[in-house]
Amino acid sequence: MQVRLDHGAHRPAAILVPIEPERGVWLTRRANNLPSHAGQVAFPGGKIDATDASPEAAALREAHEEIALDPADAEILGRMDDHITGTGFHITPILALIRPGTVFSPAAAEVAAVFCLPFETLLDPAAPTRRTATFRGETRTFWVWPEQDHFIWGATAEILVNLARLLRASP
Repeated sequence: MQVRLDHGAHRPAAILVPIEPERGVWLTRRANNLPSHAGQVAFPGGKIDATDASPEAAALREAHEEIALDPADAEILGRMDDHITGTGFHITPILALIRPGTVFSPAAAEVAAVFCLPFETLLDPAAPTRRTATFRGETRTFWVWPEQDHFIWGATAEILVNLARLLRASP
């Protein structure tokens, strides 16, 4: 059963969770000069605009803008569980199969890097670890994924945990 949450006061957003067969899941590292979440690892995506017909349309639009993914190279598989962030976003993750060998071209103003987290890491139940930190006087526990060049945590790490559970449960 897919979890759908009421938007409430949260800003609606959609992300594309691009999976490439035989490789893994594609992620971005946001540019360091962005006003929010600068330098953080994320999925391609962003806020849902009034002109977007659906979260799927928003995710594909954002992926095209951020990493030049041609929507024809993405086969939408469905929606994952909604996710609410501590920063006020209501995220609808859209799972998509990406044509093998797709070449990405990051928009320099938004994306510093595009990289693939291999299935070997994603499907290893011991890969993500829990960490605890105090931020603004509040102690938080969060997931962190191992990756040599990037620190994967927060909403992205949580969505990856959900994706890994989903894929391990698939026949």
